[in-house]
Parts: sequence; C-alpha cells; structure tokens
Amino acid sequence: MRFRSALTRAAALGAAAVLAATALTACGDDASTTEAANPYGLLQAGVLRAGTLTDAPPNVYLKDGKFTGFDNDLLTAVAAKAGLKVEFVGTDFSALLSQVNNHKFDVGSSSITITEARKKTVDFGNGYDFGYFGLDVPAGSSIGGFDQLAGKRVVVVQGTVQDDYATRENLNPVRVPDYNGAINQLKAGTADAWIAPAEIGDTSAADSGGKIKVAAKQLSPAPTAYAVAKGNDKLREALNKALDEVIADGTWSKLQAQYYPGRPIPADFKPGSGTVAVPSPSAAS
Repeated sequence: MRFRSALTRAAALGAAAVLAATALTACGDDASTTEAANPYGLLQAGVLRAGTLTDAPPNVYLKDGKFTGFDNDLLTAVAAKAGLKVEFVGTDFSALLSQVNNHKFDVGSSSITITEARKKTVDFGNGYDFGYFGLDVPAGSSIGGFDQLAGKRVVVVQGTVQDDYATRENLNPVRVPDYNGAINQLKAGTADAWIAPAEIGDTSAADSGGKIKVAAKQLSPAPTAYAVAKGNDKLREALNKALDEVIADGTWSKLQAQYYPGRPIPADFKPGSGTVAVPSPSAAS
C-alpha cells in the first residue's frame, strides 16, 4: 500500500510539473503575442497617442476641429511610414513632457526644442526642424530688439525655451500657460513684449488686426524633435527611421514650403539622421 501511495504521489507531482511547464509556455506565448501586436509599447496597439497644443499656428493648432500644423502633419506622415495612425490630444506645453514620460501620451508633438534639462524627463528623436526666437510687441512700441527688454514686462509661455532665455537674461518674465494668454497680454497692453517661437509670433502678428508687430528674430540654438518616454528606444528608433523616409520622399520639403514659405534653412541644419538627401520643394512636387 505504501508503495502504491508513493507511485500515486509521484504521478501527481509529474502531472503538476507538466501543467506548470504548460502554463509557463502559455504565458510565454501570450507575452510574445502581445509584443508582436504592440512592439512599441503604445497605449493602444497601432495608434500613436500624441500630446500637442491647440493654439500655436503654423506649428501645431486646431483648424475646423482637426489637429494640424507643420509638426502634426509631419508626425502623421512619419507614423504612416511606421504603420501607425495618430490620435492627437490637446494639452498645455508646461505639462506635456511629464505627461509623455508618465505614459499619458506616447509622443509629444509641439516644436519641442532639445535641451539637456529636458533630456532628464524624456528621450528625443532626431531633430526635424530648426527655429527662431521672435520678439512680438504691441503696435507703436519703440522696442526693436532683444537687447531692449531690461526693465520691461516680458511675457513667455511657461516651460518653453523662450522662458529659459528670459530667465537666463534676468528679465523676470511673466509666465502664462498658453500662446493665447501671451497674445492677449500684448493686445491688452499688459505686457511690453512677448518672446515667442518666431513662426508662431509671425502668424500671431499677422492675425492681430494690426495690434501686434514683430520687432526682431534670432536663431534658436538647438533643433526641435518629438519626445517619447524615457527608455522607449523601440518607438524612438522607429520614428527616427520613418522620419528619414519622409525626408527622402520629399514630404518634409513639401511641408516646409507649405507652412514656412520663404523661410531660409540654415546651411548647417540637416533634418533627421543627417544621412538622407533632402529634395527641394520643387523636386519633391
């Protein structure tokens, strides 16, 4: 009887081992299936959820209920090359990078200048654009340059590189959460100047009905790029590869011509990896 019990126990243990091995294999299969279906760790497989802004034309903005602008149209083209669709969601710039790293968004799209400080919060893809600082002032202002801002009431959007610049220059800036807030301060005469991304400043002045003018511009020191969560190398590398593809097929050049007509491209700026030839807009059409 004891011998038979021992055999029964041995058989039971063997069956348990087989079941455990089967379960582990199944779990492994599930993990492999999940990774294959969602290789970039997106919030939803096949969909790139992008945090962006609603009020910063021509870079990122809403038009007729649709997110558009150079950055967003480029991201849509880049995502398509990677086999992804884009879902845009509006947010404030001051919160965007932390939201990307906390996985509220898969990517941040908002003419985000690469800085060492920002690299501590997110990872960046390759640069896709350059930019200028613009200095917008109320019509009739005597301010004509960045060197005339000491002692003036200067407004900036919180968390931007323009905010960094104003702080570094000891201008004690007035910080607002969005671009509409900055524009409204100039129109109301409660600010003497607004340091803005130049393209956004240009559009804002043109749309102000003569209440705002552009006083000066200067080249920004670093490129702009899409932001992804720290450590999401697979997504970052996929976006970099796809960016090179839309540069090579002429999409990047077409969008540059569409959104920034006549804007000169600095001779030393190379979009993407820098290894892809950039067609001219005419050659790309």
